[in-house]
Amino acid sequence: MVDQEAFYRNVVHSLRNGVIAIWRDGSIAVVNDAAYRILGVTASASHIGRPLYEVLGRDHDLTEVLSLAFTDTALPNRAELRLRSSGKTIGYTLCRIADRDGTVSGAALLFKDLTRVEQLEERERLRDRLAALGEMAAAIAHEVKNPLAGIQVVAGVLKRQLPESPDAHELLNDIINEAKMANQIVVQVLEFVRPMSLQVESVSITTVVDDAIATLRGLPAAGRTTIAVDRDTQLPRFDGDRLQLRQLFTNLLTNAVEAMMDGGHIWVTFGYAAADEATEPGEQPDYAGYVTVEVSDDGPGIPDEVTEQMFSPFFTTKPRGTGLGLAIVRKIVNAHDGRIDIRPRAEGGTRFRVRLPVSRLTHVTDTTPSDNRTAGRTHV
Repeated sequence: MVDQEAFYRNVVHSLRNGVIAIWRDGSIAVVNDAAYRILGVTASASHIGRPLYEVLGRDHDLTEVLSLAFTDTALPNRAELRLRSSGKTIGYTLCRIADRDGTVSGAALLFKDLTRVEQLEERERLRDRLAALGEMAAAIAHEVKNPLAGIQVVAGVLKRQLPESPDAHELLNDIINEAKMANQIVVQVLEFVRPMSLQVESVSITTVVDDAIATLRGLPAAGRTTIAVDRDTQLPRFDGDRLQLRQLFTNLLTNAVEAMMDGGHIWVTFGYAAADEATEPGEQPDYAGYVTVEVSDDGPGIPDEVTEQMFSPFFTTKPRGTGLGLAIVRKIVNAHDGRIDIRPRAEGGTRFRVRLPVSRLTHVTDTTPSDNRTAGRTHV
């Protein structure tokens, strides 16, 4: 005779989507393997019967969502939510569990990790925007750069012709500097819209970050900034474009330094994590794992209302910023099939986390000796 209860239990735990069911009093009735995996929580039989908030936390997004089931609110169906705890995006459906008499005895939440889907959709939207921007930039870049070069040349000639006029020299210097700034914007726009072609080689992430830190010394606030590096000596090498990756971390570090013009602290931490278990049973992850680099600072931080816009082209919170630095960062990360997210630090400031994939074919531990430039704390 078939054990129907065991069969139903196996059905729930074999589902590819996450399932969490709770009783009317808020205690856990069911959590399947996919739910544990998506939420990053270690599975334990002791969770059954415990209040959901004890396992996930009172302020966890899913604790709040499931609490809606016992109100008169219309329940969400095929809704999407970004989890604050992990940054993952999930699609979910919430339903009440009722007996044949219609008495509600609990609630069930079915959800799926949509993070990868969202990333692919965002990349497609970015690709479309870049294509349109590229057509415009290509059409006007040549026309803009030539006059700018002419302005700088003429201003330089006038300076030589007016050697005894300090006031004129000051005005001409302003003209030259503004022309250089405008030319820099044009160059950055062209760099941003140009299709990225990676020159792939075996890369040591610590060496790349060392090189990026070395480029910061010319920044005005660099001498007042301390960089602390927590190095992991067991990081694997991976396939990537060394120069593009150096640009990525140079932009992130420059962004942190410029946010702290009066000086401050930057922390760079490295790590490696094996790939998550495959979402689909029996399916192997695409990569062996991910090298992770976190760049944190104790600056003024980023307001919550603009966090989602920080990687958008031409969005900036700086008085003289171009709004392309972080947009280029995301473009480089996407080209490497990586991930980047931004969060506030609990102690104040901002934290950027970059995850870069390690191929199964190139999973070799980096044995490059630590460079003294970034061992411990470094003043740049």
